[in-house]
Amino acid sequence: MSSVASLPVVPESLRTVASPWTLGPLTLPNRVVMGSMHTGLEVHDDGGAGMAAFYRERAAGGAACIITGGIAVSDEARGGPDFAVFGVGGADERFRVAVDAVHDEGGTILAQLFHAGRYALVGGMTDRHGAPQRAVAPSALPWAAARGVLPQELTGDEVLRTVEDFAAAARSARDIGFDGVEIMASEGYLINQFQSPLTNLRDDEWGGDAVRRRRFAVEVVRAVRAAVPDLAVTIRLSGADLMPGSTTPDEVDALVHDLLPLGLDGISVGIGWHESRTPTVQASVPHGAWIAYAERIAGVVRASANPHVRVIASNRMTDLRDGEAVLTDGRIDAVALARPFLADPAIVARSLEGRFDVVNTCIGCNQACLDRSIVGAPVSCLVNPRAGRELAFPARPTAAPKRVDVVGGGPAGLAAAVDAARRGHRVTLWEASDRLGGQFALAALVPGKEDYAATVRAASVELAERGATVHLGRAATASDLVSSEAVVLAPGVVPRVVDLPGADLPHVHSYEDALRDGVPEGTVAVIGGGGIGVDTAAFLTESPDEVRRAAEFAARWDVDVSEEIVGDVPQRLPAARRTLRPGHQVTVLRRTGKFGQGIGLTSRWVAIGRLGDAGVQMVGGVQEYLRIEPGALWIRDEDGAERMIPADHVVVCAGQERAHGADGTSIEELVARLQADGVPVAVVGGARDARSVDAVRATSEALEAVRSLAP
Repeated sequence: MSSVASLPVVPESLRTVASPWTLGPLTLPNRVVMGSMHTGLEVHDDGGAGMAAFYRERAAGGAACIITGGIAVSDEARGGPDFAVFGVGGADERFRVAVDAVHDEGGTILAQLFHAGRYALVGGMTDRHGAPQRAVAPSALPWAAARGVLPQELTGDEVLRTVEDFAAAARSARDIGFDGVEIMASEGYLINQFQSPLTNLRDDEWGGDAVRRRRFAVEVVRAVRAAVPDLAVTIRLSGADLMPGSTTPDEVDALVHDLLPLGLDGISVGIGWHESRTPTVQASVPHGAWIAYAERIAGVVRASANPHVRVIASNRMTDLRDGEAVLTDGRIDAVALARPFLADPAIVARSLEGRFDVVNTCIGCNQACLDRSIVGAPVSCLVNPRAGRELAFPARPTAAPKRVDVVGGGPAGLAAAVDAARRGHRVTLWEASDRLGGQFALAALVPGKEDYAATVRAASVELAERGATVHLGRAATASDLVSSEAVVLAPGVVPRVVDLPGADLPHVHSYEDALRDGVPEGTVAVIGGGGIGVDTAAFLTESPDEVRRAAEFAARWDVDVSEEIVGDVPQRLPAARRTLRPGHQVTVLRRTGKFGQGIGLTSRWVAIGRLGDAGVQMVGGVQEYLRIEPGALWIRDEDGAERMIPADHVVVCAGQERAHGADGTSIEELVARLQADGVPVAVVGGARDARSVDAVRATSEALEAVRSLAP
């Protein structure tokens, strides 16, 4: 039989994404690029094995071309201590192992050449000679996150030396075996800094007007192309800096014109600076929001004397059907997905087989990836805790299948059950409620968080296909588990009940009831201003319609958002029935701490800003909640005065407690009974510690527990 006959039929909805294309000397099988992600694996002292395992899975999973995390072109180019430099500390050997792993899977890989410029976080860092690392920039202008470090302005000779650093790094990439290089000139890093009048105050051959500000980018591309004439060379440009007073669209287009004759093979279009106050990658950003900027640059390319240069769009696409919507008209050549490859290394292979239902979708939370990368912590993924830890938790089947019971069908329980089932264990999942998902099922009801439902869906389908037994509406007892060979207890949390006069009145709701059933018309007081309280306020005030939210996003931030692309995004979870109300009818109250505490570092400011834009009232410093009455919540405010908060309804978001087992059995009692019977058991997630709902911790603990109990 011909091998062609056994190939999967590509869904009609992905015909363009699945088509082959060329990128300079490379012929690629599909139009999905794995975008650059800084993971920290680049500097691990493991001979490159961890990085190789990470990239190998994604190459095997169908990524047409992989872009590495940023590789600093010199010591002073590093963004932090976990950035690698070619030729330093065994970096070349580690990358050679990773490149070979990608090639073993039939993939291609480009090295991203990186210089942080003023974004370098150099506190306590030294160069290869032990001297303190300096931060450098076009002009001596600090960045707030740099903790007071003032970068040194590069001299003219140092600028020329930096150009050569890029060329030398490209030659090193060639010698190591990379298939090409990507020059990082976006997101506010050094090359982008030279282009912007905000960060380039020079008045010499490298600054003073737009033409001279572009010169550094031009010379870097010229030098890199000359250094590696036989490799693919691409550049990641900023389609828009999203910084008031920065580079204009006409200046970006002029830079594209200047670069096109220099031998570029591709332009990947980025968006925004790290210090921009416009959200770019958070869950609340509409799918496909930034496509218009890539399309504008594609128009410049197509109208030039070098129309063959490929244009790659990126940012806020999580589904290959998103990519198909972008590529169909032929203006864009390929799409770059980054975080979706953390969530599911096989996103391409599964999608091209038409298995959208088993793709573990990126939820845009940033909590284990971007939030960690900017503080130098190990990068992983909330919905795929193996990400970045493939070496420690290999995907190979178990040699000794066991009966594995998982109690709880929330994010932690699903993570444990899926991992065990994939490796061939006999899995039984017990969920006390009538549905899977736990806190994820609730989060999916919040506008902008609909993708949380995809993790639950993918896990449900995969467990069924792998023969797992799932009991819904059944809390497991010790008798149910006594014959198990490994038990992971992940029953999660339940809302904490407040001890407050009037808390039992019919217009008082838990956040679970409010999100699932909606809240009737009228004013609402939300007790608790942590992450769940903020999400509840968003649920009460924001439309569930993504097209409408996209239009509001465009108007709020004065950016171009293509409603056509947003409208093509596949329908996610159907919106719950809800009554929307003006923001001024909602008051969120908090005793101490920050509003939105528990939301990730790069997302909290966006969530709080959305509520402020909607007119939601935020009352902090509450000394005491006094009583609930029909139409009112009484508090003692920060000045000690009694104050009435209008409240036709009260929603309690005052924390969580550990869920109990069957018949009110505590977790400790259940553990004791199982241990007495010799059953290996571990408690994870909110059931272990309910003081904060931390899904990153929960899924990571679940993976570690099931691997320990059932290798």
